[in-house]
Amino acid sequence: MSYPYQITSLEQYQEAYKKSLEDPEKFWQAVAENFQWRKKWDNVLSWNFSQPKVEWFSGAKLNITENCIDRHLAVMGDKPAIIWEPNNPEERTRVVTYNRLHKRVCQFAQVLKNNGVKKGDRVCIYMGMVPELAYAILGCARIGAIHSVIFGGFSAQSIADRLDDAQAEFIVTCDGAYRGGKDIPLKSVIDDALIGNKTIKKVIVYTRTRTPVSMIKGRDVWWEDEMLFAEDQLEKEGTINFPAAEMDAEDPLFILYTSGSTGKPKGVVHSCAGYMVWTTYTFVNVFNYQPGDIHFCTADIGWITGHSYIVYGPLSAGATSVMFEGIPTWPDAGRFWDIVDKYKVNILYTAPTAIRSLMGFGNGPLQGKHLDSLKILGTVGEPINEEAWHWYDENVGKKKCPIVDTWWQTETGGILISNLAGVTPSRPGWATLPLPGVQPLLVDDQGNEVQDKDENGYRKGNLCIKAPWPSILRTTYGDHERCRTNYFAAYPNLYFTGDGALQDEAGNFRITGRVDDVLNVSGHRIGTAEVENAINMHAGVVESAVVGYPHDVKGQGIYAFVIDSNTHGDEELTRKDILQTVTRIIGPIAKPDKIQFVNGLPKTRSGKIMRRILRKIAEGETENLGDITTLLDPAIVAEISKGRV
Repeated sequence: MSYPYQITSLEQYQEAYKKSLEDPEKFWQAVAENFQWRKKWDNVLSWNFSQPKVEWFSGAKLNITENCIDRHLAVMGDKPAIIWEPNNPEERTRVVTYNRLHKRVCQFAQVLKNNGVKKGDRVCIYMGMVPELAYAILGCARIGAIHSVIFGGFSAQSIADRLDDAQAEFIVTCDGAYRGGKDIPLKSVIDDALIGNKTIKKVIVYTRTRTPVSMIKGRDVWWEDEMLFAEDQLEKEGTINFPAAEMDAEDPLFILYTSGSTGKPKGVVHSCAGYMVWTTYTFVNVFNYQPGDIHFCTADIGWITGHSYIVYGPLSAGATSVMFEGIPTWPDAGRFWDIVDKYKVNILYTAPTAIRSLMGFGNGPLQGKHLDSLKILGTVGEPINEEAWHWYDENVGKKKCPIVDTWWQTETGGILISNLAGVTPSRPGWATLPLPGVQPLLVDDQGNEVQDKDENGYRKGNLCIKAPWPSILRTTYGDHERCRTNYFAAYPNLYFTGDGALQDEAGNFRITGRVDDVLNVSGHRIGTAEVENAINMHAGVVESAVVGYPHDVKGQGIYAFVIDSNTHGDEELTRKDILQTVTRIIGPIAKPDKIQFVNGLPKTRSGKIMRRILRKIAEGETENLGDITTLLDPAIVAEISKGRV
């Protein structure tokens, strides 16, 4: 399979970028011609950021699974679509060809239909990293149901909140999941999440760990039984093909929840056509994908990276995607390198957190590993620091593999700023240049474009984007006003990313981190308000304030300042209780790394907590805290500084 839209030189990139700005409709129409449509579009693009309303390829009809599976069958049916590496390296690998993927997705689409799922229904998916997770996602897309995948580390309360927000009626889960040395009881977490739930009609349970589970008559059904029944049904009809539902270009494909600054998770909605075009286009170009390459994205499908660069992007491009159930350090810290050698991986796409963690083990785990199949390395989730970039380059890539440092978000659907592997120049720690169709802009707090340069010749500001790209979020589920206020209200007629950035004279961008009340922990966004709400649920807590601080492995750690009513109690025990509370309410991913008990918080006379001061204290800066005269009680600052943990 060749890709007529693949960029192969710096000159071609510059030309494509120029064309994408001069005539975006013509540019994206040419790209879209390379996909399978039931009906072509009436109009390529219409948009208005003030509402916001964005439509790509309006009037077009398609089904994304026909592009991810059916169109490859004639030529590549026997080619591996997914190679699955289990958590336990002793367990059997599974290779899922495009033919097998087609059969299983059609079967599961039939299972969904048998269980009452219809086009437009919301299906929550809470599974481990097994091929069945991909079948479930694609099965939903095939019948036109909207899938909402929830990461397997979230708590019952977090799941309940998401089920309620999406008004989901169906759940697909596993009895349990393996993750390193742990068994995670997924079904029992779902059972806890469903206490008091009034909307869920069916729970489909896949057997993975053989953990004893409670199956409720009339509600819970076994995946295996349902799949066998569906297979018989399809065979009786003389076909293994379940007809794909005809979807409108702007029909929702999935909802993915992301942390917001208010404490209530927001459901980002992506549509069918634009998301498909963008994830495929960026996958092929950023990773310089060549037919036959083995692509290994180490993310969990519970996050956007897994949606876009394990499932939809690679499969639409007819690629082979490696899916890994486990973690990089189990049974030892050489696991990634074993997988690379075992499957002759050509592209490795992972997070700076994973790289920094593996750096901490030294070069011992790399001994005896060849890694000679690797052609391209990538990073995702947060800016990579230069030390980690160089370690990755020298020890994993042997200085012969371009590293793509990709910047994007759940809301963007796919990569927006990145070098193109081996095509455009890289710069350690910099995401570099925008992809064709992406128009970044740095503005000051008033929304004026930043013109002034610092002593290094860099412009610094809040990162916004001037015009839509095909996979921009369409709304936040059930609350369009929240979408407008979160992303489009801060600066008129601009999409605000929530990130700060630098730009050098060559036009390269370096992302400097969040400028709002959202933390980036191990590449995952967690709202400070969400963590504070969870801490405040603890019986002894009066009030709390949460900030980020630099963390050697995670990039950002969570530092909590807590006012505790039980001043004579055991501090260490209270700390453990608070961590347990956060784990129960959100999940272990949101546990604070440091908890400092304080008598008060630095507040203005109007009652606003000055997080700027707390951030500096958490970072170890206890001298230059700026003007504190506006505080209700300035003396509290010295007290907090002294007690820093």
